[in-house]
Amino acid sequence: MQLTTLGSNITAFEIKGSFDDCQALVKEAFTDKTLLPHYHLNSANSINIARLIPQTFYYFDAYRQLSPHKQPVICSVPSGNFGNLTAGLLAQQMGLPIQHFIAATNANDLVPQYLETGIFTPKSSVATLSNAMDVGNPSNFIRLLELFDHDVSNIREVVSGFSVSDDETRSEMSHVYQTFGYVTDPHGAIAHRALRHYLADHDGIGFFLETAHPAKFKELVEEVLDVAIDVPERLAALVSQNKISFPIDADYTQFKHFLMERLKK
Repeated sequence: MQLTTLGSNITAFEIKGSFDDCQALVKEAFTDKTLLPHYHLNSANSINIARLIPQTFYYFDAYRQLSPHKQPVICSVPSGNFGNLTAGLLAQQMGLPIQHFIAATNANDLVPQYLETGIFTPKSSVATLSNAMDVGNPSNFIRLLELFDHDVSNIREVVSGFSVSDDETRSEMSHVYQTFGYVTDPHGAIAHRALRHYLADHDGIGFFLETAHPAKFKELVEEVLDVAIDVPERLAALVSQNKISFPIDADYTQFKHFLMERLKK
């Protein structure tokens, strides 16, 4: 609703496919030499390094809050396209003394598998409760590799992988709410479970990141926690707006046709 009700100069396409299908269309458009003379294409998601740079601020602010405890600081990041985690690793290489990161994923566990085996095998994504992390070929994996000279042993010193099932996600949402009175979205619950698991065997103090306001997953959160979730005013205002979007197949020729037709208007 946020993307499809703004109108004005924004055109929304709904792709009949997965996140990976959408990302593939965008990347192909970026390298299409017949489009480049007409469009200056860019991305607002983590394909663009400009998305990662502001995200480094989270880590500095979180560390500032935890540093008085004088313990090693651990960070758990819900990870799909791996932009947010890569931003944290950039912050560490800038000098921020976070000791260790956890790549917390759902069933799309390519990076945890890579950290275990040393082999990275992209595959079709599977649908989960934490759908912002349903990515089968994360764009930022290559950036992560570059930060560590493509050496998995170097990565393992700084990053651990942890995968959480949908049932475990539901359980963790309940655990966090019953223990702390805090409502997580499903992505944050995954990160919290991974952090708990890590700190059970390691010294330190940790923080975890969320992905979205729980109101974006209102039905799921209310079902799991049996509580009513208030929708923020800015989101609630969208309900009365007219949704305008164009459904297309996960087909580059069709996507390019729409872009070229816009030039004629």
